[in-house]
Amino acid sequence: MMMALTWLSAILVGAGCLALGYYFGRHHPRFFLSATTPKASATGSGSKKNRAQEPLEIEKLADLLEDFKMVLVVRNDLKMGKGKIAAQCSHATLGLYKKLHNRAPKALNRWEMCGQVKVVVKIESEEDMLALQKRAKSTHIPTHIVIDAGRTQIAPNSRTVMAVLGPADMVDDVTGGLKLL
Repeated sequence: MMMALTWLSAILVGAGCLALGYYFGRHHPRFFLSATTPKASATGSGSKKNRAQEPLEIEKLADLLEDFKMVLVVRNDLKMGKGKIAAQCSHATLGLYKKLHNRAPKALNRWEMCGQVKVVVKIESEEDMLALQKRAKSTHIPTHIVIDAGRTQIAPNSRTVMAVLGPADMVDDVTGGLKLL
C-alpha cells in the first residue's frame, strides 16, 4: 500500500513539473534562453542585424488593444490561379510571422489569442500595393510583401501578396476600402 502511494506521488509531482514547465515556456520564453546566446555587435549600429533586435511599435499596442488580425492583400492584376494564391498567402503569413517573432512577440501572441484572424482582399496593381504598404508603415503597422521566384505562373521578382498584422481597427483603417477576394 505504501509503495503505491509513493508511485502515485511521484507521478503527481512529475505532472506538476511538466505543467509548470509548459506554463513558463509558453508565457515566459526568455526564461529558458541561454546566457551564451550571441548578442548583436555593438559596431555598425545602423546594420540590419542590430535593427532586428529592436521591438516594433506594434508591440506596445498588444498590451492595450484586444482584437488583432491579419489581412492578406492579393494583387488581382496578376491573374493567379487559386492554388498559386493560396501558396503566396501562406508565404506572406509565414514571412510576417518570422519578422515579428523576435521583435513583437506580444503582438503575435495577441493575434494568436484572437484566433489568428486572417482576411483576404484584392488590390489592382503593384503601385497600389506599395502605396498601401507606405500607409501601413506610416501608422507603424508591420507588413511583409512576397516576391515570387517566377518558377510557375508569375514573372520573377513579382510582388504578389502583402500581409498586414495589427489591431483590427488600425488594420481596417489601412485596408478597409479593399474588396474581399
